[in-house]
Amino acid sequence: MAEHGAAHGHRCFALLYDRITRGAEEHWLGELRDHLVGNLSGQVLEIGAGTGANLAHYREAERVVVAEPDPAMRQRLRRRKREASVPVEISSACGEELPYPDASFDAVVSTLVLCSVDDLNRTLTEVRRVLRPTGTFVFCEHVRDTGMRGRIQDLLTPLWRRIGAGCRPNRRTQTAIEQADLVVHHIETIAPHPNLPFTVPIIHGVATPVDHPH
Repeated sequence: MAEHGAAHGHRCFALLYDRITRGAEEHWLGELRDHLVGNLSGQVLEIGAGTGANLAHYREAERVVVAEPDPAMRQRLRRRKREASVPVEISSACGEELPYPDASFDAVVSTLVLCSVDDLNRTLTEVRRVLRPTGTFVFCEHVRDTGMRGRIQDLLTPLWRRIGAGCRPNRRTQTAIEQADLVVHHIETIAPHPNLPFTVPIIHGVATPVDHPH
């Protein structure tokens, strides 16, 4: 959910995050989270778990490892752990350096985090590495738009990156996923409300390793 560079975390952002997103969670984001992660089974890794908004939506997983490098976010994540109905393990790992063996997870989840990782390509390489050949990468991310909105996102990114805990509204995330030896399936592009106007469109879907047995 946030860049891992700050020693003490992004305290103000962590404090305000759930308040900022409450309207979205109530109107569309909570339902989307349930759709994306509710039926995931086996060993699941969630990167950039933030304050733990996905935890209450996991129902079928054998174990969920939630990785969050920001200590301020992780503090709030611990409080939310009680909402989970499946076993949850909290980790301080960052997406660029996942301390797990190759092919160790049935699913990897990222929701609204790839905008803020320091190195997007390296993070996705790690996602691909820890996925089993039959595994799935489940994602929900805001991305750079085309046209005028995209140009505005480019202009806003340096400022918003400082305010929004490393968030870059102009990331071309779908392209990066496809370049990481992952094949995107079932992708949908939405512009939901309420939402910050410079963090749309949002893409969500599933990707699998290129050598995924069909």
